[in-house]
Amino acid sequence: MTRIDDTFARLQASDKKAFVSYIMAGDPDYDTSLAVMRGLPAAGVDIIELGVPFTDPMADGATIQLAGQRALDGGMTLEKTLQMARDFRTGDTTTPIVLMGYYNPIYSRGVDAFLVAAKDAGIDGLIVVDLPPEEDEELCIPAQAAGLNFIRLATPTTDDKRLPKVLTNTSGFVYYVSITGITGAAAAQATDVAPEVARIKAATDIPVIVGFGITTPEAAENIAGVADGCVVGSAIVAQIADGKPVEDVLAFVKTLSDGAHRA
Repeated sequence: MTRIDDTFARLQASDKKAFVSYIMAGDPDYDTSLAVMRGLPAAGVDIIELGVPFTDPMADGATIQLAGQRALDGGMTLEKTLQMARDFRTGDTTTPIVLMGYYNPIYSRGVDAFLVAAKDAGIDGLIVVDLPPEEDEELCIPAQAAGLNFIRLATPTTDDKRLPKVLTNTSGFVYYVSITGITGAAAAQATDVAPEVARIKAATDIPVIVGFGITTPEAAENIAGVADGCVVGSAIVAQIADGKPVEDVLAFVKTLSDGAHRA
């Protein structure tokens, strides 16, 4: 049982939906992003997705691309991202952390060395968007052997033929991408999401969390209401990009988590 598994068990026992928030490590700088991260649990965040900045983030829209560029310009690296997790863990040993990013920095570090470092830093799960199920031997299976959840994305184009392959070796939760395209590109609609979530849940017992296109407390409530929870990323990152003080960013996050938890 990972912290992710424990969190979903606790939420389900309380008949609550999960609220997951994404931030980019090192955006706009190390200290500010760490301060935001440390405040997320008190703002109602159940699981933290921590973005690893990368030079070619093909799944991300402009908001998160720019966040990654700001982080890279400030000297952020994979190792510093892991250090950020270690720093967070000095004050919080229970909130799950999921690293979200791309395979190149992990490959460059070396899979075995990365997994040891990630586990030591208190990472609970990985989302690596450019490694399909056909490449499970590369990272997914070694990660799970090391005690890390490997979280897979399903999308509106994941048909019934492809879905079993996507679900194979997936653990922690399934991340359903509510729209086709990149992050921050359109608004998620519960009426479109509900039948897709039901289709996935018919094929797996793993929780299904919905992300992309959720920007308001109302949207968080509506989407969480048809799934096991929701993820918000771009809307939070945009607050940071606007230079909002940490306390204002966290107050905004609280409105979103309150919406998801009302579902």
